[in-house]
Amino acid sequence: MADTTKEIADLKALVESLRKEVSKVSDEAEIKKLHFKYGYYLDKCLYKEVVDLYSNDPETFVEFIGGRYRKKEGVRRLYIDRFAARFVQGRNGPVHGFLLDHAQMQDIVDVSPDGIHAHARFRALMSAGTHQSIAKTHPREFVQWWEGGLYENEYVKEDGVWKIWKLRYFPFWHADFERGWSKKEDGEFIPFDTSTFAQGNITGPDEIVEQMMLWPDTRVVPFHYTHPVTGKQIEDDDLRAPHWGEKVEDSKPALVLN
Repeated sequence: MADTTKEIADLKALVESLRKEVSKVSDEAEIKKLHFKYGYYLDKCLYKEVVDLYSNDPETFVEFIGGRYRKKEGVRRLYIDRFAARFVQGRNGPVHGFLLDHAQMQDIVDVSPDGIHAHARFRALMSAGTHQSIAKTHPREFVQWWEGGLYENEYVKEDGVWKIWKLRYFPFWHADFERGWSKKEDGEFIPFDTSTFAQGNITGPDEIVEQMMLWPDTRVVPFHYTHPVTGKQIEDDDLRAPHWGEKVEDSKPALVLN
């Protein structure tokens, strides 16, 4: 009888362990799909659908080129008041001749032990621009560019559904199609935000984020995860990128996730 009781207890423990593992794998898959769907919606300027992917939690934000847009209203300001107005004249959906394709790849998703929070890192590679046939009618005129960036995001399960909680997009490099990435000059990229919504910037962020970086700056966006073998975080100095021959301590500080 004692052996049978132990066997039952062991089986229950095994079932619970497998249940947790299946839930974890399922959650990871759902978060990947969530972010990939975000990319598909964004590429076709379906900004209302993008906003609906975000959590209603008051701590929700999206960080983009020098600014942090807080809460759902800040998220709407970025995607609808700013992006939709500039790219597709305020409509929800694409306009003829405007290209915005950014593939999401190298996904690493980690679900927290509580089962309702998660972190994920994705790489993005973008090809974008306007067709020559709309150069005289689109406000961007004729333009074609490449862009590489990285996401370090956080997600939350809200009412049983995974949603974007904190999205941080770090553009690594930006390049004209004709000249490539090595000849891009300072000031040719979309300007980083310098003023907030409260200061009169009607499509601006709620706060300015000082962590600005763009090629040739090659600092490392911190990893949300530890090294899979050593279990250690990367040293801060190893996240920095000094000039050749420059001392690390004289270079720009390491970036942080906050």
